[in-house]
Amino acid sequence: MITRADVEHVAALARLGLTEEEIERMVSQLNHILEAIAALQDVDTSAVGPTAQVIPLENVMREDVPRDGISREAALANAPLREGGHLRVPVVLEEGR
Repeated sequence: MITRADVEHVAALARLGLTEEEIERMVSQLNHILEAIAALQDVDTSAVGPTAQVIPLENVMREDVPRDGISREAALANAPLREGGHLRVPVVLEEGR
């Protein structure tokens, strides 16, 4: 069972400033969660094998089909600095110049 002291301790570790009302609500909610988990321990799962996936999945990705995009000129139209068909950016590192 989660106590008020437990919630205050974890809140202090996480540096959470909880109000009195929030502390009481957390104690109640965390205890309800633990009760639900305890109920699951009573379920007989001896006939259920281990699974890595609970629902069967297939490849859900779309076909990789190339599509026409914007032209190079349109892509560079608002570029502040251009050099030929490329963007020109300020030097960041002096190495390799």
